[in-house]
Amino acid sequence: MNQLKYRNMTEDDKQQVCAWEYTGEYKIYNLPPYDIMKAQQTGFMNPKNEKNYFAFLDGDSLVGFVNISEKDTEVFIGVGVNPVLCGKHYGRRMLEEAYRISKKLYPEKPLYLEVRTWNMRAVMCYKNAGFRIDGKQYEKTTELGTGTFFRMVRE
Repeated sequence: MNQLKYRNMTEDDKQQVCAWEYTGEYKIYNLPPYDIMKAQQTGFMNPKNEKNYFAFLDGDSLVGFVNISEKDTEVFIGVGVNPVLCGKHYGRRMLEEAYRISKKLYPEKPLYLEVRTWNMRAVMCYKNAGFRIDGKQYEKTTELGTGTFFRMVRE
């Protein structure tokens, strides 16, 4: 298995991610078109946050991205995997590398992420990457709508 490479997201990476199309219940993760995200400066298009986003490549192919955002007492991690590559362990591999990046940048802070409770594929991926469910599920409204979430942590 090749070592994944990572870099700060390029404009080409951002365009590719905006074009990804998830199907079925995962459609909720489809992003707005690149031009709209750029105009609204949301997510990785926000100049204040773009340094937190890393593209992951297997060879020359973009397989996913992570968001590593420092908070007051911990570090938030978000992850997106190319939908045609889901189930091929890229999420786990990216999260393991994101953990190492986070520990270099913020050595004293634990990591956390949030995942919709119905997304058991992601929950299992996160558990395999060393995260555990922390507390009870809760309701939250995000840019993608309202849902029920688990908070997962890795020390």
